[in-house]
Amino acid sequence: MEVTRRDLLKLLAIAGSAGTAGAGVHGRAFAQPTTAQLLTFEPLGNVTLLHMTDSHATLLPVYYREPDTLIGVGAEAGRPPYLTGEALLSHYGIAPGSAEAYALAHPGFSELARRYGRMGGYAHVATLVERVRAERPGRTLMLDGGDTLQGSATALWTDGEDMVQAVNQLGVDVMCPHWEFTLGLDRVKAIFGDKDARGSFKGEFVAQNVVDMSWGPPGEPVFKPWVVREVGGARIGIIGQAFPYTPVSHPRKFVPDLSFGIRDEAMQRHVEQLRGSERVDAVVVLSHNGVAVDLKMAERVRGIDVILGGHTHDGIPQPIQVGSTLVINSGAHAKFVSRLDLDVRGGRVHAWRYKLLPVLSQQIAPEPRMQALITRLRAPYEARLGEKLAVTETLLYRRGNFNGSFDEVLLQAMMQHHGAQVAFSPGFRWGLSVLPGEPITLEDVYSQTALSYPNTWAREMTGAEIKTIMEDVADNLFNPDPYYRQGGDMVRVGGVTYTMDPAARVGSRISDLRIGGRLVDADRRYKATGWASMMDVDGPPVFDVVADHLRRVKQVKVDMRPRVKLKA
Repeated sequence: MEVTRRDLLKLLAIAGSAGTAGAGVHGRAFAQPTTAQLLTFEPLGNVTLLHMTDSHATLLPVYYREPDTLIGVGAEAGRPPYLTGEALLSHYGIAPGSAEAYALAHPGFSELARRYGRMGGYAHVATLVERVRAERPGRTLMLDGGDTLQGSATALWTDGEDMVQAVNQLGVDVMCPHWEFTLGLDRVKAIFGDKDARGSFKGEFVAQNVVDMSWGPPGEPVFKPWVVREVGGARIGIIGQAFPYTPVSHPRKFVPDLSFGIRDEAMQRHVEQLRGSERVDAVVVLSHNGVAVDLKMAERVRGIDVILGGHTHDGIPQPIQVGSTLVINSGAHAKFVSRLDLDVRGGRVHAWRYKLLPVLSQQIAPEPRMQALITRLRAPYEARLGEKLAVTETLLYRRGNFNGSFDEVLLQAMMQHHGAQVAFSPGFRWGLSVLPGEPITLEDVYSQTALSYPNTWAREMTGAEIKTIMEDVADNLFNPDPYYRQGGDMVRVGGVTYTMDPAARVGSRISDLRIGGRLVDADRRYKATGWASMMDVDGPPVFDVVADHLRRVKQVKVDMRPRVKLKA
């Protein structure tokens, strides 16, 4: 089906249409959306797919600033999803200062955050989901793309149990994984089961590309590769795709003997089986590949109607079409729920209509049962989480290709604790924002650091070793072939500045590398520190290091002069 520009512009205009007018960014007037306007959607067809992904255990409404820098390589440059700020707003025809602009882009974030409030929160998501289910009984599936059980203090302290109860309460029908594996394989199986048994999760858990290699190749599937659900009189096949590089992005101890990978050939076989003997009317891939990998997979694997993707945290207002395949990504931290209505008949999709629904929690009332569950789950930890450590004068955020302001806080804390000249922090895409003038709580610190291998380390490294590490991460981010990108943004660095050429060949992207303002000597040894090591280390956990640092400094003001100069 061809989606008309009239449909698109109508949907994009909803969030910024009539409401209570107020003064906006640069003195411009803009509207406060009503609940009805936020959720308005003209139904189509017989199947509704609701999708969220990468919530990273954020049960409550949050601030999450979108990136200011996303660099596409080669033909990707200047095209979705590699658009930010004004370029993104212009591409999709979104009015600056509107609610949708606040949700999707970084310009004026602090001011717009104070106007429109926090986003997400599972109680508010539940209201939205229940409204759609009531409107489309027997026609709706709720799909979760993973990175759901990690990212908060309470998820860390309960081994993900708080989030298991939340997704069960939400009624998630199908889910696929990534960070879930950092709880350990035994815990994953207890929650999600495997191909032979169920766990405590009430929905279906699918991951076609996870294989147990204990007895050698080709290995045995660990989880169900797909599930078929009958919705609105149609048979929908849903194939799961776990993050392909889990064993190299996290310590191997969490997934012993497991092999992941992209596994295009296996994916093609599953599609053919679903369309053949299983007689499905549509094939959906629930993916945690990341958008660039999903786009390439859509080119290589025939017969996929929809890829509902995650991992890269991209909120995409309009599906990207690759042939007849729709590629969708639904942002992060529960800021959005994607709604895709399909007209599915006779073994194919005849028409579709889509909207990326912003979950503006000031305008969407919390669903009472979910709110009660969240209150109960958090009650034992509220006093500890609410400890005010310091106040920030600077907007604190993480997301983007290079250092964010909250990264700088982590790096400074580690350098001071360990007396280091250089600090490294992973380029995780998760991590919430704190507005200027707001207190930084212990919960905020955990929102940047809550993982199951948090210990810091300190050791001497040569200048050559430092450059090698940075070049390896740069290739992971900017390799021309998306299938060689293993997740995350550029490693965050403290005490370091450098020039980056994303288009250069491997090993030559970084130049003018300086530590303490001086060119790096390849043979000189520098004291370095970091956290989230692939190996077991015994330094204090990063959340303790950062919390102690903030208790001492009391006031945070981050100098955001760029550490990275991009080579044109």
